Amino acid sequence: FFLSSSGSPYQPVIETLGNYPQKKFYNVSKLGGTKYVLLCSTLDTLPYSIRVLFESSVRNCDGFLVKEADAMNILDWKTKQNNVEVPFCPARVVLQDFTGIPAMVDFAAMREAVRNGGGDPVKVNPACPTDLTVDHSLQIDYSKCAIQNAPNPGGGDSQKPMAKLSPLRAQPRKLPCRGQTSCKGPCGTGDGSRNAGQFAAQIENTPILCPFHLQPLPEPETVLKNQEMEFGRNRERLQFFKWSSKVFKNISIIPPETGMAHQVNLEYLSRVVFEVKDFLYPDSVVGTDSHTTMVNGLGILGWGVGGIETEAVMLGMPVTLTLPEVVGCELTGTASSFATSIDIVLSITKQLRQADVAGKFVEFFGSGVSQLSVADRTTIANMCPEYGAILSFFPVDNVTLKHLKHTGFDKAKLEVMEAYLKAVKLFRNYESSSREPEYSQVVQINLSSIVSYVSGPKRSQDRVAVTNMKSDFQACLNEKFGVKGFQIAAEKQNDIVPVQYEGNEYNLSHGCVVIAAVISCTNNCNPSVMLAAGLLAKKAVEAGLVVKPYIRTSLSPGSGMVTHYLSSSGVLPYLSKLGFEVVGYGCSTCVGNTAPLPEAIRSAIKQGDIIACGVLSGTKNFEGRLCDCVRANYLASPPLVVAYAIAGTVKIDFETEPLGTGFNGKSIYLRDIWPTRSELHTVEEECVISSMFKELKEKMEKGNKRWNLLEAPESTLFPWDLKSTYIRCPSFFDKLAKEPVAPQPIENAHVLLYLGDSVTTDHISPAGSIARSSAAARYLTNKGLTPREFNSYGARRGNDAVMTRGTFANIKLLNKFIGKPAPKTIHFPSGQTLDVFEAAELYQKEGIPVIILAGKKYGLGGSRDWTAKGPYLLGVKAVLAESYEKVHKSQLVGIGIAPLQFLPGENPSTLGLTGREQFSILFPPDLSPGMTLDIKTSSGKVFSVIALFDNDVEITLYKYGGSLNFVARRFL
Repeated sequence: FFLSSSGSPYQPVIETLGNYPQKKFYNVSKLGGTKYVLLCSTLDTLPYSIRVLFESSVRNCDGFLVKEADAMNILDWKTKQNNVEVPFCPARVVLQDFTGIPAMVDFAAMREAVRNGGGDPVKVNPACPTDLTVDHSLQIDYSKCAIQNAPNPGGGDSQKPMAKLSPLRAQPRKLPCRGQTSCKGPCGTGDGSRNAGQFAAQIENTPILCPFHLQPLPEPETVLKNQEMEFGRNRERLQFFKWSSKVFKNISIIPPETGMAHQVNLEYLSRVVFEVKDFLYPDSVVGTDSHTTMVNGLGILGWGVGGIETEAVMLGMPVTLTLPEVVGCELTGTASSFATSIDIVLSITKQLRQADVAGKFVEFFGSGVSQLSVADRTTIANMCPEYGAILSFFPVDNVTLKHLKHTGFDKAKLEVMEAYLKAVKLFRNYESSSREPEYSQVVQINLSSIVSYVSGPKRSQDRVAVTNMKSDFQACLNEKFGVKGFQIAAEKQNDIVPVQYEGNEYNLSHGCVVIAAVISCTNNCNPSVMLAAGLLAKKAVEAGLVVKPYIRTSLSPGSGMVTHYLSSSGVLPYLSKLGFEVVGYGCSTCVGNTAPLPEAIRSAIKQGDIIACGVLSGTKNFEGRLCDCVRANYLASPPLVVAYAIAGTVKIDFETEPLGTGFNGKSIYLRDIWPTRSELHTVEEECVISSMFKELKEKMEKGNKRWNLLEAPESTLFPWDLKSTYIRCPSFFDKLAKEPVAPQPIENAHVLLYLGDSVTTDHISPAGSIARSSAAARYLTNKGLTPREFNSYGARRGNDAVMTRGTFANIKLLNKFIGKPAPKTIHFPSGQTLDVFEAAELYQKEGIPVIILAGKKYGLGGSRDWTAKGPYLLGVKAVLAESYEKVHKSQLVGIGIAPLQFLPGENPSTLGLTGREQFSILFPPDLSPGMTLDIKTSSGKVFSVIALFDNDVEITLYKYGGSLNFVARRFL
């Protein structure tokens, strides 16, 4: 389905690509003629994201799953938005292991069923390219504080004895740098320098790179121990994944220890343009990871969906979506020179949240877009959940191509990519005068209005524009003591306290900076802001600026990778020159782990009752947290921390006052040394990005030792272990036959559950830990497991016996038969009150079908594959509800459960139903979308319901017993 069949009506627009005659593609911009009213200008008015949907519909049109009318509806987006459903065939699927395990178990079971039905099981493979990243199995069994000999959190000279070390290691290790026989730094046994040596005993969780000599070190023991536990705990699942990677075509398994699904998707799996047998088409993706939207920053259309939808795409079927509104976000103006990437990203996120873009596509355009690096764009795209959009799309432009060049794309491939995207009008050129697409609405954001902020002096929510910092601090001195005020008498606000330190005299006054900590913390882990701090330090040193020696400066990267790119870009020595030495890897200044201030400085602050300041790029700045004598603490971006350290005070107007005096007595202003966005992007792309991607590529190609040594079978069929409690062959294909049968009537069905309004997927689908009193727990106990070994429902998604027992096992489930929240129901033939699974099991043994009665909005919440699979295996034949959450309704159809809906204004109450009746439903051979059906009850009542099938595809899937059986029959 991903390259259209020979019978496609759009075959005439297949062309060769300019100077690349061997490359073919659907040139949708030239589609025309008497049958189709399509001009180039029509395509020009479509948003770029809608153009991707249109190209996919043209290329995949087969007259069944994707019809000509679907393509025309997308082309007529301007009038059809929000009014029609359209199919979309993404180019690929991305799974993480929790959602990937049931999908691959289903494919393994399908092979078994096809073999049993006389077909060739080797032919059973995902129809759509699929990448599965094993990144959700890691649990933190071992952890250690980065700084084991932390000083007294409140400051002071006295230090507590060293805390007891982890049992993993009796003494702090001192490891030599690899390749060096006599390291003279803090890692070895040599003397080392004083500045480096003072931290040698403090760093327990050794980084990947020696922070002092930038030589590789052995991996941290915490990492190794956690990885060892991960492989031990999940061996069965990992062996199954290893088998899958060997026998299935069209799937790639990314092993543990490689990276998180969304990062690997962005950094390694993304193609931007797909090429299959010299046929070109746009890269697009659906994934089960909520961060899938990140790829839109690369010009790749993608969003997150549930397990059933991704499995359907893997089986060769499209996802269906309401043709969305597209909000154009126009970026204009030029960002303030002091505004960092984080300032810009958070400001755009805030304004989009206020613009009400929930459930819509957002697409960026305007002169300001070219100022955003790909890192900025992917961060904005990743923030979609924060403002509710389905996705935020940045069309491919020259910035994208430049980024791809640095990530390792070869020149020839980039040239083909550019030529193709321009041919199908998916390349955005901001230098051309071509008209902008038409959008449902336009939100304008002027980058010039975005200013840099700090937060403080006592709470992180109190934001202060950097341009107002001096006046705001003065106001804090005047203000009554409280959340911001210090209540300093007017006559004391200009007090100066002289202090002798290391043979020199310095003057302390209100606002003086005594602690400055650059921390790669949370959003400050963005390479651009850490690089900005380094580049500013470089320019400052070259200009002759210094930091006063009494200021406690420190640099605490979030990982060895941060140290690596600060080193590879050449800025680390300059940070060190200003006193920002790498002190370790972990939470330090933020949690109060700051080395004591020099006694002379402490005494001067207390003697003069000085409001001294700390500035850090962290997340916590409560009063007295850094040191008991530092009452004003500000959170700032890394480059501003360096700037305030150089200035030595927060009482400075950077626009009008110099940071200090440089060589030859010249006054140096912040604007003189602040790195431009262009400089940052250049260093980031050429030094950081290329280095990071090279390392990831090597890791992907080499795998890892544990994965490479992991043994797994190589047989065509998976050798199911009947003793396994993780992997089990499900029964979805038990009734697989070559030819479909007409929909069977549901006769004398009992109601398994009588539910109210707003039943969520959390009520339906197993999630979280396995309760000791549950049916799933009893099953595992009977298998010889202890409660400690139960693990979670998520980890056991590959075992249908566990998942079926967990279906409707939520303790908050309110079944009207019971009258109170409990995962219970009544088995009416016997009158017993039982767990839902036990009642369903009895009904199945008795050959009695069951249905579910529900109110409005049945199936609300996150999409999970087992919200449909679980009820199906419980024997549920139909759900009768007042209304459905659309995605869940589609999932029911996809598994073979009939979604029925009461007529408007009717419900069990108005119809006089108690739920204790038996129900009979007859499906006619000519079942059609939206048909009205009659239901007869054992009490003699007859009422009508709507068969909630949206189209012929859903009718076909239901007749075949769901999408799994529909696809399996193709191989018989």
